[in-house]
Amino acid sequence: KNLKGACMFGQSGGPTSVINSSAAGVFTEALKQANITAVYGLEHGIVGLLNEKFFDMSKEDPKELELLKNAVLGTRLGALQLKDASVDDTDYKRILEVFKKYDVRYFFYNGGNDSMDTCNKISKYLQSVGYECNVIGVPKTID
Repeated sequence: KNLKGACMFGQSGGPTSVINSSAAGVFTEALKQANITAVYGLEHGIVGLLNEKFFDMSKEDPKELELLKNAVLGTRLGALQLKDASVDDTDYKRILEVFKKYDVRYFFYNGGNDSMDTCNKISKYLQSVGYECNVIGVPKTID
């Protein structure tokens, strides 16, 4: 959906040859979009989201974001496996609280299979409570 609001990007899992390039792509394109009001990069993935630890990417030098594409860096990752909301919805309620506070309408999560599962769980929870947000998985591997 073409929503107006903030974009938040996080990543999880081990570093791959494309993980930083994928992050750079999301940041640079999101910053160009008129309907995206803010672009945030999570520190330590879902853990950063739960603790409201993220960076305002609009304050970063665009040249530095461009360099990220070819960076052979480790990533500031924080793996957290979310339980199903039917078992424990505590983290989901916190995610919703943060999304509402910052008007997050686009959530990108970069990672492998577990990260795509996290996207699915968050998307289903947000739908169940009627919060409109595009949840998009960004694959960092080809598995």
